[in-house]
Amino acid sequence: MLRIIMATSGLALLVACSSETVTPNVPATPPPTLEAPAGPDLLLPLPETTTSEITAADLGARVAILADDAFEGRGAASENGEKAADWVAAEMARVGLEPAGENGTWFQTVGMIEQTLDEAASSLLFTGGASGDDFPMALKETAVMWTKQQTLAQLDFAASELVFIGYGIVAPEYGWDDYAGLDVKGKTVVMLVNDPGYAREDELFKGKSMTYYGRWTYKYEEAARQGATGAIIVHETAPASYGWDVVANSWSGAQADLVRVDGGRERTQYEAWITEETARALFSEGGLDFSAMKIAAKQVGFTPVDMGGLTASGKIVQTVSTTQSRNVIGVAPGATTPDEYMLYTAHWEHLGKKAEDQDIDTGQDFYRDNIFNGAVDNATGTSALLEIAEAMASEEHDRSTLFVAVTLEESGLLGSAYYAENPTVPLSRIVAGINMDGMLPIGPTHDMLVVGYGASELEDRLKAYLETQDRVVVPDQNPQAGYFYRSDHVSFAKKGVPMLYADGGIDMLEGGVAAGRAIAEAYTSQDYHKPSDEYSEDWDLSGMQQDITALYTIGRDIVDSADWPTWYPGNEFEAIRQASLVGSD
Repeated sequence: MLRIIMATSGLALLVACSSETVTPNVPATPPPTLEAPAGPDLLLPLPETTTSEITAADLGARVAILADDAFEGRGAASENGEKAADWVAAEMARVGLEPAGENGTWFQTVGMIEQTLDEAASSLLFTGGASGDDFPMALKETAVMWTKQQTLAQLDFAASELVFIGYGIVAPEYGWDDYAGLDVKGKTVVMLVNDPGYAREDELFKGKSMTYYGRWTYKYEEAARQGATGAIIVHETAPASYGWDVVANSWSGAQADLVRVDGGRERTQYEAWITEETARALFSEGGLDFSAMKIAAKQVGFTPVDMGGLTASGKIVQTVSTTQSRNVIGVAPGATTPDEYMLYTAHWEHLGKKAEDQDIDTGQDFYRDNIFNGAVDNATGTSALLEIAEAMASEEHDRSTLFVAVTLEESGLLGSAYYAENPTVPLSRIVAGINMDGMLPIGPTHDMLVVGYGASELEDRLKAYLETQDRVVVPDQNPQAGYFYRSDHVSFAKKGVPMLYADGGIDMLEGGVAAGRAIAEAYTSQDYHKPSDEYSEDWDLSGMQQDITALYTIGRDIVDSADWPTWYPGNEFEAIRQASLVGSD
């Protein structure tokens, strides 16, 4: 999923960028003469020829194939979508990688659960407070609700007391614990979105820059670890960085999740969002002032508050189905330290093909295609991964380079999350990683944008490289949105692996900032997650070529060194990394 960042009065697109090409001096890679690793039945042929030099021509050839209608939008678990994974594996073999998946294959099977809430049969009810009345929620209008428990078609949850716990965060490195001395077993916790740094506007946490503790995913996970019955987040547009419509649309319809060993029983019975207006009314019923509670919650040592006897109860009725997709994994083995790895990731799948009779809002009246080919998102990133793989495989390096083309990114980073939980190599042996997700054909820029700026020493390497071209690194312009936590690299970061998510700036060599913003805005409004995200031979891939060269060069320098880049001191993933390295040698 391509991430679009607000840049003052416009949009800054995320495109990795450099201005120098590194050219490995090796011959072109011919098409295979043997049967492809996925079998002889590849849906589309491999490129006729490519070179180990990172070139615009090679990129265009790969993007054109991956974005072809034949793969029907690369939908995970669909017949023709999964053939794109076969094609990626065959291409990995052709350029000289070795299989690094399960049981000596190119693949890792990822089981997926799809849960669909029956909104008409489900309910969320608040009861009590000053009036003693019932306050039923109108699903999608005032609340959204679901469960991560996967084995039940119906789940009834009895009345549980509401307790306001501020931000719902336990962050030892920041001296913060909203659950300190509190037993929430049998209760429903109510939490604010984002983290205290956003509200305080000082140096605690990361100020306006969201940390992982501000992500809604973390808050639900922590509530489960604390033993709560239910977990509710209060939506506010500014700290969330999106409106209620995004919440309502994202949590309606089928929801994908990984198959959980225990069927999701470790999670709370239900998870929910409520609107700010609803929260203010409930707080008032509980004898609390919402605004005053927000001010109190940002103070160190905040004490959770019972919400005046208010309780939550309800019912979830859902349908549950299972399916499978695959991660594709290859490796370029190192010559002297093969058990240490540089990691590159990109998601190969996209949104697939919609039903012929489904109404598709394309933003373009003339566009009637029902295939979401995802040329930018993320045929570009997958092609970049293969370009770097071909370059690395053509050379001898000290360390190994691991290439993981993940599935189910569009369903919530599920493929990368599964790999991080079930790695084919020890995560403590992965030195560092780079993720590539959606590169626009914009041409070269003067700047390079780092999402989650201030995270790790990988940024220092990028700065040093860009200095050779008189270029600069700039932070993403909307750090409170937490974009660093919304692509596949975060699955590895949560396990401690230092990850870089760097993309191009908007200050184009030709046209400057205005031109860069115009391209970003046009893509966002006309093509992003629409059938019109198609490859065109008119694309200018010269900037993308330089982008990928920059990311290749950083990885090449790491695999030819004994360096272990680390998180910057105080980063929320630093302690996890340090713990993972203890006794790993």
